[in-house]
Amino acid sequence: MRFAYPFPWWLAFVLVAGAACAAYWAYAGPIILLSVRRRGVLMWLRFTVFLLLLLFLAQPVRLEPVAATDSVVALLLDQSRSMALADVAGASRMDTAVALIRDRIRPSLGTDFQVELLGFGETLAPVDLATVRAEARRSDLMAALEAVQTRYADRSVAGIVVVSDGGETGGAGPVPPAGAPVFTIGVGAPAVARDREVLDLTAGQAVVDESVIDLSLSAVGHGFGTAPFEVRVLEDGQLLRAIQVTLPADGGVRRTVVPVSPKPETATLYTVEIPSDPTELVAENNVRSVLVEPPGRPRRVLLVEGAPGYEHSFLKRALHDDPGIEIDAVAQKGQNDRGERTFYIQGDAERTRALASGYPTTREALFEYDAVILANVDVDLFRPAQIEMTAAFVAERGGGLLVMGARSFEARRWGETPLEPLLPLAPTDRRGVELGLSDAVGSPHQIALTADGEDHPIMRLGGSRSETRSRWDAAPTLGDIFPFGLPRPGTAVLATTTGEDAGERPVVAVQRFGRGRTMVFAGEASWRWKMLLPSTDQIYDRFWRQTARWLGADAPEPIMLRVEGGRAEGDPLRIDVVVVDEAFAPVLDAAVRVRVTDPNGDAREMSATPVVGESGRYAAEVAPSRRGVHQVSALVDRGSNALGRAEVAVLVGGADLELTDPRRQDAVLQRVAAASGGRLLDLGDDEDIEDLAALLRARAVGEAAPIVHEMLDSLWGFLLVVGVLSVEWGLRRRWGLR
Repeated sequence: MRFAYPFPWWLAFVLVAGAACAAYWAYAGPIILLSVRRRGVLMWLRFTVFLLLLLFLAQPVRLEPVAATDSVVALLLDQSRSMALADVAGASRMDTAVALIRDRIRPSLGTDFQVELLGFGETLAPVDLATVRAEARRSDLMAALEAVQTRYADRSVAGIVVVSDGGETGGAGPVPPAGAPVFTIGVGAPAVARDREVLDLTAGQAVVDESVIDLSLSAVGHGFGTAPFEVRVLEDGQLLRAIQVTLPADGGVRRTVVPVSPKPETATLYTVEIPSDPTELVAENNVRSVLVEPPGRPRRVLLVEGAPGYEHSFLKRALHDDPGIEIDAVAQKGQNDRGERTFYIQGDAERTRALASGYPTTREALFEYDAVILANVDVDLFRPAQIEMTAAFVAERGGGLLVMGARSFEARRWGETPLEPLLPLAPTDRRGVELGLSDAVGSPHQIALTADGEDHPIMRLGGSRSETRSRWDAAPTLGDIFPFGLPRPGTAVLATTTGEDAGERPVVAVQRFGRGRTMVFAGEASWRWKMLLPSTDQIYDRFWRQTARWLGADAPEPIMLRVEGGRAEGDPLRIDVVVVDEAFAPVLDAAVRVRVTDPNGDAREMSATPVVGESGRYAAEVAPSRRGVHQVSALVDRGSNALGRAEVAVLVGGADLELTDPRRQDAVLQRVAAASGGRLLDLGDDEDIEDLAALLRARAVGEAAPIVHEMLDSLWGFLLVVGVLSVEWGLRRRWGLR
């Protein structure tokens, strides 16, 4: 017997002693003289009533242990396609798993548990060993564990047993709390005997028509030694190139870069395949595809010149000749007879109407651009509202800002404006500061790359780091360098140079600011890179074009369409649409219709719903029914006005992830087991299977909540108290007491 609400020992002693005293004083001096025996009987009855009341308050109960047969053991069987691989002594993984469950696990558990067999792949559902097939398109073990917890939320679970090859293609996020220990058993070979595989395939971004981009592929082979093999590159299904690949060692990985030129008007599908060998374990992992979007619209750049100059002329010419850039230029000439500033304006007729005063005066006019370059511009050129608008152009619109030229900084008034925090380098400190950013530069004003600069797209001049560095080492020196202060936190210094005082100073520095990017170029007379090198050298043009593209690369459109997901066939496409107006303020009342067209031309339409807490953002989700290139479009209306549309192509199932790296993945199984307090068991160890049953029984008995029986419920307790009081009352009457 136990008490549901026990008293502390000292309180129980005080209460019992108090009850005894109360019973004694009730009959210590009765009006009618009673014998000692009769007084003792009445005192005992009164004391018994008090004790019963105390017991009633403490509520005595009896606990009945739950039998193990009331606990559930969830048996999870992986039924994804990788389980069909035959690498277990000639048998498939699925056949091995079925035999393991039928002949060893179930008999070892006997009738002690309620054993339920559940198959998992894309979903979790009961299966029959006689009919189960390895046909699921992916294996989402983490989602299966979450589903088990929901399925048995109101039942006692002794443990979860997972029989799988460890392949996890559902996202491989953190292991969810299963609520019970997970015991994992791996099936399949831990190493691949013979197989070749395309491990990875990525592509650069096409920025202009007839761009040449790099396809980067990684291939691996097991069991074939270092014998060379053919890798084919296909463009939209047509053979583009065949190359020979030789691995550094058996099981080694070879990375290869193949230059390609995507189509200018439509998305281009590139496929890399290795011809399959009849002895390979898996042929499906010999192929991977990647989709390259066509070049977007040219980036719009506004160049504001404080005065005409060689640097500005060379810069305008380099950007104007780039088909991926549309440049509008404003050059301050001087003053007219009325003392008003005059400007020389070049560019698009529609956009340059807003540049009559030398700089846009409205957010709408400024926000049409993707990047702004301020070259030797005095801050006095701007009105306060234009300065604030420029800061918003970077932080809110997501545009890029480049400030260059000593005249832009010498007046030292940047610190008094909202533009000062945008600069990656502090412009007010003219003291010489030894930065120690890279190796020392040999001659004054000679460019030297930093570690950050070697890989940055602005500074890249060759196909490798060494080639890029050697080309910059050969570049002519700059004419001068403006002495900035230290970089701000978060700034990446891409290049340094030495001044005449031999102090090392930053010359190219970039940073993220809000949604946009900013850059400082502290050098003077970079046109020397053009004039002092052979006419065929492209250092100058390439540097400034890459700079302009990088500044405006992330500037969003008024309607931004982004699609995620679709890694494998059946994975949902998560469609995200952001809608802003001409001033890039969120549009809260837009009607967004999404259309998804599959490779066969079948289309589905749906409405995107607003995302709570994110103004101007709308979302939709659709599960594609087949692999291939899907066209996704978003049509946006506001009332009766059409705001525009956006389109993007999406590749679904570019790689067969379920059969990627077909080895048994013990690391995944170990991680799942360890996170839940379970164990990774060895398929070939009979003792492990016996230990499994013993561990499950121990937990079922130890963890199951016992059945509680009340020994003194309210009715019987009341009747007992009334009965004792009635006996006492009857004896009092019989012995003459009232």
